[in-house]
Amino acid sequence: MESQPIALFHLAFPVGNIPDTKAYYGQGLGCQIGRENDRTVILNLYGHQLVAHVSPEPLVVQPGIYPRHFGLIFPQEADWEALLSRSHAQNLSFYQAPKLRFAGLPLEHRTFFLIDPFDNLLEFKFYRHAAAIFGDREFSQIGDVAQEKT
Repeated sequence: MESQPIALFHLAFPVGNIPDTKAYYGQGLGCQIGRENDRTVILNLYGHQLVAHVSPEPLVVQPGIYPRHFGLIFPQEADWEALLSRSHAQNLSFYQAPKLRFAGLPLEHRTFFLIDPFDNLLEFKFYRHAAAIFGDREFSQIGDVAQEKT
């Protein structure tokens, strides 16, 4: 019997149209396409449900990666590298090139940001030490140091 996860993540987000959404997320990122109609499409992103809704309002571009973006944390570095390679091969637009954050600290992780055709930002990470994903509370660093307020 196939094991089921405890829970699946669900995220609804705005897009401008369904054909470009399917091209970017399906062909580009490799999401499986689920149910759809002319205003909505369900996407399977590594086993998690994304629901893209055509927005009746103009889509607003935010001035940086904060406060809104979404993505995945890969438990295996090879999987992070595989998506990075796929992103390059599919000519997806990078908002931020791959980089290493907090090098040498227990919080060390690799990250890159993509931007979809509707200005949604997606971040993909791999943490060198899994404890940093939710733990290591003695550290206060989160995100890009230049973006943090002290």
